[in-house]
Order: sequence, then C-alpha cells, then structure tokens
Amino acid sequence: MASMASSSTNFCKYNRNPKPSLKPQINLSIVSLQNEDPSKEITPQKGRREIILRSSEIAVLGAIFHFSGTKPNYLGVQKNPPALALCPATNNCVSTSENISDLTHYAPPWNYNPEEGRGSKKPVTKEKAMEELLEVIKSTKPDKFTPKITEKRDDYVRVEYESPIMGFVDDVEFWFPPGKKPLVQYRSASRLGNFDFDINRKRIKALRMALEKKGWASEDSI
Repeated sequence: MASMASSSTNFCKYNRNPKPSLKPQINLSIVSLQNEDPSKEITPQKGRREIILRSSEIAVLGAIFHFSGTKPNYLGVQKNPPALALCPATNNCVSTSENISDLTHYAPPWNYNPEEGRGSKKPVTKEKAMEELLEVIKSTKPDKFTPKITEKRDDYVRVEYESPIMGFVDDVEFWFPPGKKPLVQYRSASRLGNFDFDINRKRIKALRMALEKKGWASEDSI
C-alpha cells in the first residue's frame, strides 16, 4: 500500500499542469541592439530604416489622435469697439488688435493700396484686394499647413490651417474695416497649446510677402 501511495504521489507530481510563468519575456532584438559595439558605425541603410520607422510611428499617432480642438466662440468681428479679438495670454497668437507695445502678440495691419506704391498710381478696389487675398491664401502653405476657407463675407474671411501630421488647427481671420483707409486687419491663433514656435507669425509673414508681389505693403515690418 505504501508503495502504491508513493507511486500515486509521484504520478500526480509529474503530471500536474505547471502554473504559467509570470516572468516577463525578454525582447532579444532590443538586447542585441543594446549590446552592439557603440563604436561601430551605423550604416546609411540602417539609418534610413530608423527614419522610416519613426515616420511610420508619427503617422500612426496622427491617424489615431487628431488634435483639431474646438473653434473658439469669440471669433469674428467684435462689436465694441469693432475689431478682431485680442490674443489669449499664451504665446501662440498674433493680432493687429493688440497694443503695439505687446511684442509677443502684436502684428501690424496690411495696406493693399500703399501710398508709396500702387496707391498713388493705380489703386485697386476692396473687391479686387479680396480676390488677391483669397488667391494668396489658397496658394501659400507655410510650414505645409493646409488652408481651408470656412467663412467668407464681403469684408471678412476665416481660414482654418491644419498641420500635416497631428491635425492641429489654427484659426486665421482677415477683416477689411470700414472707412477710406485701404487696410486689412488679421488674427492668427492656435487652438491648443501654450506656444507655437512662431508658426503663426511665420505664416503671417509668408502671406504678407506673397501679397507684396501684388502691390500690398505692411504698415510696419514683422
């Protein structure tokens, strides 16, 4: 009987299903990369593969996370006084409505009939200036942001600029204020974040330089 009990115990001991191991598996590919000789030169082919891998990862993130944000409810021409909105306290906005002493947010308005240019020779109408502005908006893509005109009136245009990777959206407005002066006010602001690496200011500068080829000028330089 003792022999049978011992055999039964041994049978159960060696035929019992073992518990699954909780020890994490080691990624051998990562270990092999970490153990490579640091003095060994990385081949151009390997460098290209790493760039492609990183680009693919960013593209996947961009497809999963679309950081468009929500359109602010204060966009458009303000009533008292008539002007575009001021910038928030963040460093990702420029506006002609700001005080000239605010070097972070202020940008000067544009003149589509400058006195030292076509304004004294062959001035254009506001309607013609609007056509020129729309043409430049559609043909100019600073930092490869895609422009989409979402609102247009006789004296006002709003454009959404979307970034090529993560889908960040900036709201850009242009307004032809009433009066005899041939001026255009504007505002360019990011919906998300606290800073923009000067993307909004660079965008305004690129648009202004394209308009200068048509005869426009800035009331000052930025």
